[in-house]
Amino acid sequence: MRKYILTFCALTCFVLTTNAQTKKDNKTKTEKASSLQVKTLNKGTAKVENIQAYQVYGESFDIKNTLTKNELGKLYDNMKNGDSLENIQFTSTIESVCKKKGCWMKVDLGKGEEQSFVRFKDYGFFMPLDGEKANVIVHGKAFVSEISVEKLRHYAEDAGQSKEEIAKITKPQLQYNFEADGVYLKEN
Repeated sequence: MRKYILTFCALTCFVLTTNAQTKKDNKTKTEKASSLQVKTLNKGTAKVENIQAYQVYGESFDIKNTLTKNELGKLYDNMKNGDSLENIQFTSTIESVCKKKGCWMKVDLGKGEEQSFVRFKDYGFFMPLDGEKANVIVHGKAFVSEISVEKLRHYAEDAGQSKEEIAKITKPQLQYNFEADGVYLKEN
């Protein structure tokens, strides 16, 4: 009987120690993510001039600690599938807009072909269909996720791509996403 009690006590100590270490590791990861967000929010170097030349879509927001497109691109480089950061704002240029109703846009990240896919919170607003190449200031949540083949094909169809181009989409892909609650669009 004594042997069973000692085994039970040893097993309990092992489980408690392992659980405590897991909680400590999770706390460290959370602290690192929080510190990344705080550093990011305090380091934006984008300069915005003549805000009166911009029209607001969605919610208006104070222009401060705004990231450049390159700074946002570097931020995404440090993120993995499922990571997100709230209360981010950045400047960029619209590369493409949904041709059906303006319900999404792709913006330049200063990384060549890689772009950020921007949707609008609760479909609360849409961008002009002719908004390509316009300068924008975007506010909201940055996140990374895997996009299914079905969704990628849907987005390609919305963008007006040919059936042949759409058929070439055969693998899911990691995507730099952004959910905007407000966008300032510079009037051309």
